[in-house]
Amino acid sequence: MKMECVLFNLMFLLVPGIQFCYSQSFNSSQEILPAYSEKYYHSSLGENVFVFEQGMDMKEIQSLIDTIFNRQSGRKSEFSKNRYALLFKPGRYNLDVKVGYYMQVLGLGESPEDVVIVGAVRSNTTHGNSVLTNFWRSAENLTVIPTVDSTNIWGVSQAAPLRRVYIKGNLQLFDKGYASGGFLADSKIDGIVTSGPQQQWFSRNTEWGKWSGGVWNMMFVGVPDAPSENWPDKPFTTIKETPLIREKPFLAYTEDGYNVKIQKLNKNTIGPGWLNHNKDEKTLLLDEFYIVKPGIDNSESINSALKKGKNLLFTPGIYSLDKSLKITRPGTVIMGIGMATIMPVNANSAMEISDVDGVTVCGIIIDAGKIRSETLFQVGEPGSKRSHESDPVFLYDIFFRVGGPGEGSATSCMVINSKNVCADHLWLWRADHGNGVGWDKNKCANGLIVNGDDVTVYGLFNEHFQEYQTLWNGNNGRVYFYQSEMPYDPPTADAWKHNGINGYASYKVSDQVKSHEAWGVGIYNVFYNAPVIVDNAIETPVTLENKIHHKIIFWLNGNKESIVKSIINGKGGSIGISNRKATMD
Repeated sequence: MKMECVLFNLMFLLVPGIQFCYSQSFNSSQEILPAYSEKYYHSSLGENVFVFEQGMDMKEIQSLIDTIFNRQSGRKSEFSKNRYALLFKPGRYNLDVKVGYYMQVLGLGESPEDVVIVGAVRSNTTHGNSVLTNFWRSAENLTVIPTVDSTNIWGVSQAAPLRRVYIKGNLQLFDKGYASGGFLADSKIDGIVTSGPQQQWFSRNTEWGKWSGGVWNMMFVGVPDAPSENWPDKPFTTIKETPLIREKPFLAYTEDGYNVKIQKLNKNTIGPGWLNHNKDEKTLLLDEFYIVKPGIDNSESINSALKKGKNLLFTPGIYSLDKSLKITRPGTVIMGIGMATIMPVNANSAMEISDVDGVTVCGIIIDAGKIRSETLFQVGEPGSKRSHESDPVFLYDIFFRVGGPGEGSATSCMVINSKNVCADHLWLWRADHGNGVGWDKNKCANGLIVNGDDVTVYGLFNEHFQEYQTLWNGNNGRVYFYQSEMPYDPPTADAWKHNGINGYASYKVSDQVKSHEAWGVGIYNVFYNAPVIVDNAIETPVTLENKIHHKIIFWLNGNKESIVKSIINGKGGSIGISNRKATMD
């Protein structure tokens, strides 16, 4: 039965012998937290932000984390309205931190070694026999000393990054059964990273003792101990250096209070920046941010803060916006914690960034609204021509959903018009399950459209859209790792034809593009309805065919008469029920 959200301010309810606490975002049958949770509640940082310090009662903290996790685990919580940020000030904690849907675990140190959790920070199977839908969760900026078999389990699929973590032991990227895609960056693992049945994975600027395993598509960029390439016999793609990166900003607690650390722009890097003692470029005090809170802020208040020159810190919650957020000031930082979610409700976009230098957006989920938006997120106006080479726009951990939580539609999710944009982990998802899902319900043509030149993406996950998943129109684009599923639900083969071509390529580089390169491109297929025929998984100008490196297509399931006829431009093997896998260099 669907449960409505209880809209209470923080209050107390007395029950004989027990005191309980109500918080706004809890569902009506799940809202009770033990009263001691109040001491950890950080109202100035937003609803459902809990801050822990060394010396606090570990049993209480463990009980509170377990209570939140129990609420956020299992199938019933996959599209929950609850959002949580668990923040740890520098210190040492003996805890088993179980991470469920819409939970973000953040250390507040200046180094990951400042916050040490002895026990685990883990994501496990909580329903079924796989972690195929373990989405929307993260852990950042902390050290874990695992106490069970010296192994920390992070069994996830999309939208569940590990960043800036130090595991003093082993790391396991699965739990039970299959796992399907993940992201690891700026981290160190002393022991073995075991991928097991994890089907695809992207790792950047990370060190480990050893990597073990691999199924279809495992990508390593700037990883000194990465496996050697032997494609396609082994599913590894290894790039020695990360050509351009500014690591994601992070929230810290120092003698000056709460602040946000902005990292330096670096080129040709290997290994985690914090381990290399890279210094922050600058520190922004929290009073330079407008703290955005659910139930209080709207398009008008947020845009007003932006006009006053404020950065934005979105706290855990869901924000319905009837106007686009307009980012016009160079260097503006937009940060979300606790899987903060914004949704346009008036056919507007969620966010529009002007063609300016150095804007940063990180840690945001964007949901399509019921009224179709042309695009949900735009970087630069159409026709943008300015160079931002010395101070690029950076986008981190931005996750789009069209359908799933509820009815929604758009023409495209993200359009990048500006030059010199760098995206570090995107998941663009037209929902294949959940609410408001169907070929004629959650309509959306494209996930990502790139019109600007010199755009780089690390870790591009893009799935189920009704035309091209990715449409690249700009020059000098680079993509490091691509994971995509074509739509599950074309009703007929004829319904998915265009211009005499069967189906739509997942990855499309337009005919006018002169230079483009991509590595580790994996495209997968499930067609559940009538037989569907697809001519090409990838389409590029002929001159760029050999610039798409390490390509794999895979027939997962569905109608037995469906077929993808070629990997790229009519070349390479086909896949169907009789031949499920095809690869090319």
